[in-house]
Amino acid sequence: MKKLMLGNEAFARGLYEAGCRIVSSYPGTPSTEITEEVAKYDEVYAEWAPNEKVAMETALGASIAGARSFCGMKHVGLNVAADPLYTASYTGVNGGMVIAVADDQGMHSSQNEQDSRHHAIASKVPMLEPSDSGEVKEFVKTAFELSEQFDAPFIVRMSTRVAHSQSSVELVDRNEPELKPYEKNPQKYVMMPAFAKSRHVFVEERTKKLIEFAETSSLNRTEISDKAEFGVITNGAAYQYVKEALGEKASVLKLGIVNPLPVKLIQDFAAKYEKIYVIEELDGIIEQHCRNIGVTNIQGKEIFGCIGELSQSIIAEKLLGITKESASLDENIPVRPPVMCPGCPHRGLFYCLSKNNITVSGDIGCYTLGAAAPLFAVDTTICMGASISGLHGFNKARGAESEHKTVAVIGDSTFMHSGITGLVNIAYNNSNSTVIILDNSITGMTGHQQNPTTGKNLKGDPAAAVNLEELCKAVGIKRVRVVDPYHLAETEAAIKEELAADEASVIISRRPCALLKYVKHNAPVAVDTDKCVGCKNCMKLGCPAISMKNGKAVIDHTQCVGCGICQEQCKIGAIK
Repeated sequence: MKKLMLGNEAFARGLYEAGCRIVSSYPGTPSTEITEEVAKYDEVYAEWAPNEKVAMETALGASIAGARSFCGMKHVGLNVAADPLYTASYTGVNGGMVIAVADDQGMHSSQNEQDSRHHAIASKVPMLEPSDSGEVKEFVKTAFELSEQFDAPFIVRMSTRVAHSQSSVELVDRNEPELKPYEKNPQKYVMMPAFAKSRHVFVEERTKKLIEFAETSSLNRTEISDKAEFGVITNGAAYQYVKEALGEKASVLKLGIVNPLPVKLIQDFAAKYEKIYVIEELDGIIEQHCRNIGVTNIQGKEIFGCIGELSQSIIAEKLLGITKESASLDENIPVRPPVMCPGCPHRGLFYCLSKNNITVSGDIGCYTLGAAAPLFAVDTTICMGASISGLHGFNKARGAESEHKTVAVIGDSTFMHSGITGLVNIAYNNSNSTVIILDNSITGMTGHQQNPTTGKNLKGDPAAAVNLEELCKAVGIKRVRVVDPYHLAETEAAIKEELAADEASVIISRRPCALLKYVKHNAPVAVDTDKCVGCKNCMKLGCPAISMKNGKAVIDHTQCVGCGICQEQCKIGAIK
């Protein structure tokens, strides 16, 4: 049976059909749906882990126990999981282990544009890269087989386009391999120096075998055109762009194994043509490999660059000089930047911070939008958990001048991911710092996934819930208080009081995300135009439900959820 599937959905189907037993991941766009989809198969145990490092260690433990296992993450998540990844390359596997990393070319939802092939090369872990949903499913199944054949975890590299585009997938029944026996083997799994040295030798020998395999594997294929004017070496989503833009004008070497790369296969293909173009997104990894093995009749990054996504139009224009016409609208569509939703619990908190000109060390989540107009409330955003550690360093560097006017903000899920250790550092090293945990009772940015504070697991079943107040006290923070960010006066008073204190403190800004299905909203509010003086004080909140018309404030009742923040903000009582 065939079915049209998203790449991430096809990945999950591949895990199911391959007999994967254990799945542990942390949500991150564009990889999130893989784990959400595989959780729908009752034969597979699936969970959200607190972070990617824990997820990879869980998957490795399951592999050592003899089960086929999987962990998924986005590109920056692989940085978090790098520690176990590099050592898992040495230990190898028992049951097959597959890792998904989804790169975000174009930075649609990420803070950097990282090429994860570098991690595969540095860790000496083999990496496959499919170019459509059908290949995704088959590559996943093959990755499990190769993982067990070569005694190595295998990375399958996704991209935003492959993860979120649809193509046809052939569905077959699940293969249920037996749990492999576990045998005590410290020389393989205990990576202290004496044992790790011999495993490094194994890794280098394995790489040689993988290169030999890549020379003849069907995962790499050559598509020769009798009308070809030149050759193209490509991979992943770029392959689809090449085929559509160039058609029969180019012969193509499509690389499905992107680490390690073959040698003779590339040399033989390049020898057929006077001119070879290497077309790959982000860094010139294939291009540099070609030069390293003596292939010099190539061009790549000097034409296409290393920033952002490629497309059919870009390739056609660069190589054929063809500028494809595109449809355009007569009217200009106004730009719609991302904004916090009407009723977002973070809005009131950020308004108070902005109003009092407080420096804010920010973090990764939908609350990063507090940096946007009109609030302009966030000063820095680096990576998951960096807000708390960064605040500590900032205050230690600047002393009293910053301690009483600088805070860190971090979401509940991000705090569980990597914020706890930063708070431990503040308590342990006697840092006079104020941390605000934005507890909206969900992992909001990636689409409402559960986390260790919500009391539910991935499947929505009851689970242990971390008590944030008790946790903060347990690590040594004595001043811990909870506020409702819908109440501006209460929130502002708490911020001022905790900043004035001469010891570390935590404020938990607690109110569920306005988009959660169980949240019941109040009736929309409205503006009394007779009373409104057009002061635009309500506009300072940045709520998308509020606008100005004919010099008066207007509230869109289809968007308003009756949170009441604008009522409190309006000092003349024009909002009712």
